[in-house]
Amino acid sequence: MKRDAGLTRIDHMIDIVQQYLPHDARVETTIPFLSLIRSSHPTALTRGVLKPSCCIILQGHKRLHLADTVLDYGPGEYLAVSLDLAAAGQIVNATPDHPYLLLNLALDPQEIAAIVLEAQIAIDTQQPVRGAYIGRTDAELQETLYKLVRLLQAPSAEAAFLAVGLKREIIYRLLTGADGRQLYQNIVLDQQDRGISKAIAWLKDHYDQPVKVEDLAQATNMSVSSLHHRFKAVTTMGPMQYQKQLRLQQARTLLLNGDMDATTAAYRVGYESASQFSREYRRLFGAPPMQDMKKLRPASGDVPP
Repeated sequence: MKRDAGLTRIDHMIDIVQQYLPHDARVETTIPFLSLIRSSHPTALTRGVLKPSCCIILQGHKRLHLADTVLDYGPGEYLAVSLDLAAAGQIVNATPDHPYLLLNLALDPQEIAAIVLEAQIAIDTQQPVRGAYIGRTDAELQETLYKLVRLLQAPSAEAAFLAVGLKREIIYRLLTGADGRQLYQNIVLDQQDRGISKAIAWLKDHYDQPVKVEDLAQATNMSVSSLHHRFKAVTTMGPMQYQKQLRLQQARTLLLNGDMDATTAAYRVGYESASQFSREYRRLFGAPPMQDMKKLRPASGDVPP
């Protein structure tokens, strides 16, 4: 009992997660919106698209690259993401004795907007903000997270039911915390037709087609200058660079699946020149397509960003 009294909520969550996930993996849990990640070693830089989520590190350290912006976070800190963002990430601190452990909570922007309204949270929507940020958990948020993690030891039906209320409380704690504005800002702007989620969704639907910035601005009811300003403020890159990353990441997925060769993948995602595709692929991923596949396939278990 004396030993337990000295443990923090983070310590208790580490114990539960390690019992639930004794080996390196990323797993979905009995709680529909919660997944767990464990890694006993650092990982290579992996590129992908971040989804709206809150990722809380219990142990270890992670580094995230958003274009030229680098974000580092560790135990007791979290990454909050309010919309789809192209990014690259790697675990930089993990050992077999102290593995990297992370809670990944999937977030629904509509759910966040509803809680902002229901809780009558005072909002400031003067300017867009970056769509991902690092925050630190306080005592209240850690207590709620601990209650959620404890449900991993409960029957699945009970866990799924009780987790709903705890998720709302976690979102409330995030919104009313020191960095809450960064979580709701872009979501509220989108509600007012001033955000860039529409632009991101449009690019995802048309990533394999020639796109002009003027067409994208018209499709999202923004001027070209406003689109550029807001898009870069939120995603740290311009809309055409974002589309290029979508194309290259989709091509990489096709190649990893073994469905086609590099030239076919290039044309499938919208490139008209195989040589241009190879140059841009190498610039983003650090190696030509086939060389990247040889390097990547043995490390397919690495954790995505």
